[in-house]
Amino acid sequence: METLRERKKQRTREALLRAALELFTTQGYEHTTVDEIAEAVDVSQRTFFRYFAGKEDAAFAVQAMTEEHFVAAVRARPAHEAPMEALRQAILQGWDAIRGTVETAVPIDLHLRMYRTIESTPALLAAHLRRSAATEETIARLLAEREGVDVDADPRPRLAVAVFGAVMRVTERQWCKGDDLSLGAVRQLTASYLDQVGSALTGNWRADRDH
Repeated sequence: METLRERKKQRTREALLRAALELFTTQGYEHTTVDEIAEAVDVSQRTFFRYFAGKEDAAFAVQAMTEEHFVAAVRARPAHEAPMEALRQAILQGWDAIRGTVETAVPIDLHLRMYRTIESTPALLAAHLRRSAATEETIARLLAEREGVDVDADPRPRLAVAVFGAVMRVTERQWCKGDDLSLGAVRQLTASYLDQVGSALTGNWRADRDH
């Protein structure tokens, strides 16, 4: 059972996180200082660093939660599913649970607005790509274990995850360019793009166009 002290610490962390994301999305990541985040919550800079290693840590705190949820969702998929189907179902069927996870920390719309900030901020985009590569390696090893293959001898786990990761990045970029920043919009776009992977990789695009 949580103590009063633990609940207070959790509330402080959530307040700092929300203040950080609000400032990042309204005035820009580069123009926001740790002092401003701390001041918004009426705590000291020292208190901020008790909860976050720095601005980047705060910027990706909620995303880290969703990444952990996705890894767990892949691990929980039925053994009979093909690898790409397991990845697809983990992301699409887990959407409501991911939303719930996000909303324990910040409003979902704030999390979604932060995606646009990440895409438009070079330092954050670079960090996002590094984080994505690390998550993809974790998933590749998980798929290899589930399929009973050696991830370092068989390229298929990393290839499957690379394709899936590329679809997710294309989805994020196209969604960020649109006017509808809702969770439903990104979910629909994700499903649509995953449906087109087979055609994109093996289809005859000219023949499809001519018909």
